[in-house]
Amino acid sequence: MDIHQILKQLPHRYPILLVDRVLELDKGHRIRALKNVSINEPVFMGHFPHRPVFPGVLMLEALAQTAALLAFDTLGVTPDDKTVYYFAGIDGARFKRPVEPGDQLVMEVTLQRMKAGIFKFGGTARVGEEAACEAELMCTMRTIA
Repeated sequence: MDIHQILKQLPHRYPILLVDRVLELDKGHRIRALKNVSINEPVFMGHFPHRPVFPGVLMLEALAQTAALLAFDTLGVTPDDKTVYYFAGIDGARFKRPVEPGDQLVMEVTLQRMKAGIFKFGGTARVGEEAACEAELMCTMRTIA
């Protein structure tokens, strides 16, 4: 899935769109997606100017956006302007290594459970073979007025 297909699925836009490409997608099971971390991202002006580090909360957001792409594909839906995909919970978040400009962050997300409109995912964000972030994510879709 390239950036044009991602833009049709996710409502996020620059600077909060955190998925550049989907590398693998196994409907209903798992997804691997890529985020290229660039020094040009606005977050690096303040986090931290002397040693830029991609914030852990943005790694979690990148995992959630990847999970949303898996959920939409699993359900066979394309969300519209009245559909929002929200975090419902984050468990066991751990940050294993810093992510710096020039790194490629690969998000691997597996669907663990889908029940009563709540999705539970396991996710790991890696740089190369090293885990940078791990977490269990719970998300839900809601219709807005």
